[in-house]
Amino acid sequence: MQPIKILADKVVDTSDLKLGELKEKLSSLITLTRAGDMQISVMSFGFKHGIPTDCDIVMDVRFLPNPYYVPALKNKTGLDKAVQDYIMSFKDAKFADLIKYLIPKYIKEGKSYLTIAMGCTGGKHRSVFMAHKLAEYLNKLGLSASEFHRDIEL
Repeated sequence: MQPIKILADKVVDTSDLKLGELKEKLSSLITLTRAGDMQISVMSFGFKHGIPTDCDIVMDVRFLPNPYYVPALKNKTGLDKAVQDYIMSFKDAKFADLIKYLIPKYIKEGKSYLTIAMGCTGGKHRSVFMAHKLAEYLNKLGLSASEFHRDIEL
């Protein structure tokens, strides 16, 4: 290992470090400096298909009225304007503001990836719309957010 150690910019002796201490030490060496450095994945899902296991934050949007029960909207998705207009006609929570508040705190903890999952019953209408809008909002803030709709085709 000596030839590799000679090439290193920084060396960390892990002999006496506990896991938490190691995380702190490494985080201090490679700290993200801007929120834009964090990769954010926003996904939609349907609770009836199971909660994703690889996410950091789960938001249940089943409090919103379900477009599935509106005959003209049943076979559409949250990416269709008619469904978006229907959902927007109801007052909703300020989830995007909470995420905006939390991102700097996750960065301070050394997180470089964040996965936010938004769920409704089937994963086609409300969660798709809310995930799409959240990713759009985060990108407008200059963050790097991608979106994925796990159950939209089921």
